[in-house]
Amino acid sequence: MSDSIATQANDAGTPSTADDDIKTTIVDDTHTPPTFAELGVDERIVAALADDGKTHTFAIQELTLPLALSGDDLIGQARTGMGKTFGFGVPLLHRLAHAEESGLRALDNTPRALIIVPTRELCLQVTGDLEVAAPKLDVTLANGTTRPLKITSIYGGRPYESQIADLKSGVDVVVGTPGRLLDLAQQGHLILGKVSILVLDEADEMLDLGFLPDIERIMAALPTPRQTMLFSATMPGPIVTLARTFLDRPTHIRAEHANDSAIHERTTQYVYRAHALDKAELVARILQADGRGATMVFTRTKRTAQKVADDLGERGFSVGAVHGDLGQVAREKALKSFRTGAIDVLVATDVAARGIDIDDVTHVINYQCPEDDKTYVHRIGRTGRAGRTGIAITFVDWDELHRWELINNALGLGKPEPVETYSTSEHLREELGIPASATGRIRAPKPRSDDGERTERSPRAERPKSTRSRRRTRGGKSDGSGGATAAAPTTDAAPSTQPAGGAPAADADGSDAATDKPRRRRRRRGGAKRNGSNGSEQPAEGAPATAATE
Repeated sequence: MSDSIATQANDAGTPSTADDDIKTTIVDDTHTPPTFAELGVDERIVAALADDGKTHTFAIQELTLPLALSGDDLIGQARTGMGKTFGFGVPLLHRLAHAEESGLRALDNTPRALIIVPTRELCLQVTGDLEVAAPKLDVTLANGTTRPLKITSIYGGRPYESQIADLKSGVDVVVGTPGRLLDLAQQGHLILGKVSILVLDEADEMLDLGFLPDIERIMAALPTPRQTMLFSATMPGPIVTLARTFLDRPTHIRAEHANDSAIHERTTQYVYRAHALDKAELVARILQADGRGATMVFTRTKRTAQKVADDLGERGFSVGAVHGDLGQVAREKALKSFRTGAIDVLVATDVAARGIDIDDVTHVINYQCPEDDKTYVHRIGRTGRAGRTGIAITFVDWDELHRWELINNALGLGKPEPVETYSTSEHLREELGIPASATGRIRAPKPRSDDGERTERSPRAERPKSTRSRRRTRGGKSDGSGGATAAAPTTDAAPSTQPAGGAPAADADGSDAATDKPRRRRRRRGGAKRNGSNGSEQPAEGAPATAATE
């Protein structure tokens, strides 16, 4: 191993929370990482990754690939944004493409690899990364036929029918969230009895979201022996217990760079004490800073997320929102627009903090102070990824100072007293590079179309003048006070208004022709009509006559 890598090799057996049981590898900045090809990855995967601009491995990938390719159980621990997805995705695809040489069960259109993730956004992200690496791969089935390797995602918020259809058509890799996976397995649509490779991604987040019982039920239904890989940013006690129960002598690897702390060293952090009524103006001016690119704004509540997104849209910014009150289609549309650059500001609750892997996010703004240090780390981990630099800005309201104090002490940030800051503060412009000409609005808002997209306003067509005359009426007849119009003359072809049976006809205005009194509604019993005012009833035509009784 190169001199630029210092490895503390300890007991590689059962993991625990003690650092003495973890094989920690510290990678110096001068270390030259190997390529995927040099680590023995299938050339078709190497070519696909090269087409996407990925040739050299990150630290966690360099350390986990040799073990994962050989089929060993492992625990990979690294901070967010360090490339854990390809750390398990590349060896998983390689082993499926070489199922016979890897000692896997013969493929027969039922899933051979299962990846469990905590959120829908992360499910889509992992699926997308695997599809980047797998387009050139073919697999050979047990009957000797060959077809492209198939990957599908299974998660809540979308119809069952399409996901069931994908499973019935035959898949090799399933990426899913625990609830929907367990549901489809219990219905018999998802076959778990032949899974040979299991991956738990962001295991600590699944613990926080309460998915641990579902995960244990899924894992209990899987066959043994199998390869199990667990990846997580942190290793709380329940996750360690899970690893002890379901992993077979795993190697616990933690990859770090020299002098790294719990947060990204390449991310510059600013903390401001801000007033709630001035935060919207603050964000609007920060979004006009020099060099500002894709930006994520985090809130604690769904209502605040939508309010901030609407406000920024009214100020003229290209913005989208991702939170729990939105439907899955709307959330996916916003994420896609953010990834493709159609919008450059995404307002999100913490549900999206782990599910968005975009390398070019330049700014993260904590509109509301995070709940704890763990949430803070995951939020600002959206920037400064893949060796890039980033800026993280946190607003702390007066009633959030105690929460910030706990975060600051836990992470050792050295920022115990946030500077009181307003949208007009001089130090804000100097620190973030905001032009003096920046205001809280960049252009007038555009109207929204039916699908929520902003469109250009079209001139309103002139309304035609009305030729209708109005007349005042009292009790259903004209009051004769003027302004009345003559009734239209009747024609010979007009139907008679005289009802059958010689009953007097009613005028069009609702009064009786014979009298000036308004027309009255007559009570009926059993289809019979009352005659006159004495309450007697006349039977309906064809019905037997009966005596009327009061």
